[in-house]
Amino acid sequence: MRERVGGGARRRRGRGRTGSDRGSATVWVAMALAAIGAIFGGVLALGRAVEVRHSAGGAADLAALAAADHWMEGTTVACALAERVARAQGARVMRCAVYGEVSDVTASVGAGIFAAQVRARAGPAGPMPSGDPGTPGVPGVPGVPGVPGVPGVPGVPGTPGVPGAPGASGEGR
Repeated sequence: MRERVGGGARRRRGRGRTGSDRGSATVWVAMALAAIGAIFGGVLALGRAVEVRHSAGGAADLAALAAADHWMEGTTVACALAERVARAQGARVMRCAVYGEVSDVTASVGAGIFAAQVRARAGPAGPMPSGDPGTPGVPGVPGVPGVPGVPGVPGVPGTPGVPGAPGASGEGR
């Protein structure tokens, strides 16, 4: 009779391992996939927030331009047109004001945690007409006197429309 080489018995996988290691790779893969999924979800949420902000900015800009274009027809007509333009962009007008030829519109897009409000102004370059209250107490917003670097603020050198500013008296042209 012939003897079988290798003893004839099949070797079982995992022989010599302790039972506690079985399935650990599955757990590690599942945790890695969960982490990748969470990171991917965060990136998608961030992308949505940026998209909503850009959408609100575009709607506010277009609504402000529409209102400024119709300033002579009065605030009611100009703001109604701004509302119409904002709605066509999927936004709502939260605030609309017209000061002379300049319009100031705040538009809102989205809801919940993915909501954004953007303020936009449109009109001719230069200092704001009298009667514009700006946003009192908010630094960096046009219309607040004495805030450096804000275009068109009276008394701040280097801003358009201010005496002594480059280009205000035709210098350098």
